[in-house]
Amino acid sequence: MVTGPRAFLAQWTTVTPVVAVVLLVLTWGRSLPGVVVALLTIVLAVSVLAAVHHAEVVAHRVGEPFGSLVLAIAVTVIEVALIVTLMADGGDKSASLARDTVFAAVMITCNGVVGLSLLVASLRHGIAGFNPEGTGAALATVATLATLSLVLPTFTTSAPGPEFSTVQLTFAALSSLVLYGLFIATLTVRHRDYFLPITRQGEVITSEEHADAPSSRTALTSLGMLGLALIGVVGLAKGVSPTIESVVAAAGLHHAVVGVVIALLVLLPETIAAVRSARRDRVQTSLNLALGSAMASIGLTIPAVALASVWLSGPLVLGLSSIHMVLLALTVVVASLTVVPGRATPLQGGVHLVLFAAYLELAVNP
Repeated sequence: MVTGPRAFLAQWTTVTPVVAVVLLVLTWGRSLPGVVVALLTIVLAVSVLAAVHHAEVVAHRVGEPFGSLVLAIAVTVIEVALIVTLMADGGDKSASLARDTVFAAVMITCNGVVGLSLLVASLRHGIAGFNPEGTGAALATVATLATLSLVLPTFTTSAPGPEFSTVQLTFAALSSLVLYGLFIATLTVRHRDYFLPITRQGEVITSEEHADAPSSRTALTSLGMLGLALIGVVGLAKGVSPTIESVVAAAGLHHAVVGVVIALLVLLPETIAAVRSARRDRVQTSLNLALGSAMASIGLTIPAVALASVWLSGPLVLGLSSIHMVLLALTVVVASLTVVPGRATPLQGGVHLVLFAAYLELAVNP
């Protein structure tokens, strides 16, 4: 029998996702007192840690870049389901929900997660090294998806306001699916080595030497627990959102801050996993997580809301404001300059974090 810290880790990472889902079922759609909200917040935080643990187990079994892909898609699928549910319940109030959530995910991942990962890796190891071919391809896909889905609606004239017409929305949805499908094919089949971690000499690391891979049974169990943990994280984030809204309103902050806070909670598992990879000098894994999450957020959300718009009433606002378009353009330019050399110093990490801070500041004071 396994005892000690490892046994304790296995127990709490298995129990926590189940507890989170049970609490989610018991509290869904109800008005909650402060004590219960505090309890949900604690369980949410622990569920994030459990999700990271199970994601790393799955990643260790299937190897990179498949592990990063599993976590990114799992989080995004659940997030998309939450967005569609909220849009169905919110009416006109949720017209810009998909846009706000997707843009928040892009800024959090491409600036917050990327910047933090580069900063941690470069401070700990001197230089943060990664593969510019794979990272550049991922960044180009994110930039194209973001422009087609979030920038063009502001300038089209077929529909009033920053919205797509039905034909334009269909094209954007199909383009998103095609680009995301091409990226996954490139990531997993055609050029998998472009997305693997590299050594200081630029050689691809094809396997982890420090530990044996978990068994298939352990990996499948962790995959199931990962799904439960992510359902708990996203659902509990929705459960505490009314309290967050009240706090934001009491503080006199802009309502967009609510979406940013919820997006930060939902993306916590990927953020922690990316930083832990950066600490191990696996910066490519961190970038796969960050850019893969941004890509999945756009590539899956836009087709989902396009399909949902068939039965949902009310407008679907996708076009960004001028301030957000400037931030997106600056992010793409800075990220391109970061990617080209294939290595980064604390300066590049700091630049991305300053851009992320600017996004947060403008969310509070637009």
